[in-house]
Amino acid sequence: MQVLPGNNRSALNDVIAARKLKPNHLKAIIRGVLCHIELKNYSQAIAWCDEGLQFEPKEKQLIELRAKADKQKRIEERNLRKSKLKEKKDRVQAEALLKAIRERKIKVFQPQELSSQNSDSDDDDDNKEDSRILRTLFDGINSENGIAVHLDENGTLNWPVLFLYPEYEQMDFISAFHEDTRFMDHLSVMFGENVPPWDTEKKYKPNNLELYFEGEQREDLFLVDPMCTLRQILSHDRYVVKAGNPRIIILVRDSSFSKEFLAGKKLQVS
Repeated sequence: MQVLPGNNRSALNDVIAARKLKPNHLKAIIRGVLCHIELKNYSQAIAWCDEGLQFEPKEKQLIELRAKADKQKRIEERNLRKSKLKEKKDRVQAEALLKAIRERKIKVFQPQELSSQNSDSDDDDDNKEDSRILRTLFDGINSENGIAVHLDENGTLNWPVLFLYPEYEQMDFISAFHEDTRFMDHLSVMFGENVPPWDTEKKYKPNNLELYFEGEQREDLFLVDPMCTLRQILSHDRYVVKAGNPRIIILVRDSSFSKEFLAGKKLQVS
């Protein structure tokens, strides 16, 4: 007997009505079991099988359907347990991540649209802010691939960081920049023996570069000491993490482009 998809609810109502007239109507029971299975009402499917087997203890189709419903019910319960465990694990990790960010006094930019989306929520203000921060942190470049800030087993933060080269409209994406690593450590690798193909003049050398970060309103530029760690910069009172990705602007010191780029900017020393 085949129950067409989409008709299960209507078909179930029909067999319920039929059983009111004849409780031991075997075809109605079997069809009802099939409907319950399609609707993922596995407990009801098992109950209907048990009722049918009271009338026909050796009915092969009911025995097979009961076994199928019981198997699906166990799978569903197992998946539900896994889902709850994952939710709990994710919640604990999120709480630890937020705690680490606050301990380091790292500021995260929260777009206005996220604030307005949560304005009618019944959650308290702290929960709203936590939710907005997490959405921002997990909405950066490559976040759909699971690349986002995370705490490692040692309790240190690893960030997906962007190095921006406005002169050539290029960028480098460092998927897991350890917070206690210095910028110079990365620059020495990136601009050491291997020269990026866009640096045709070979002028991007580790000791010839200036690093900057933008203030929240993008009006100020703060000079970054390459010997600083990422943690030191993110904890700076004027640094704000936007879209989940810390960003550093890299220029060649005293180059014509650098002078033009910096003209009109409010330069600050971090």
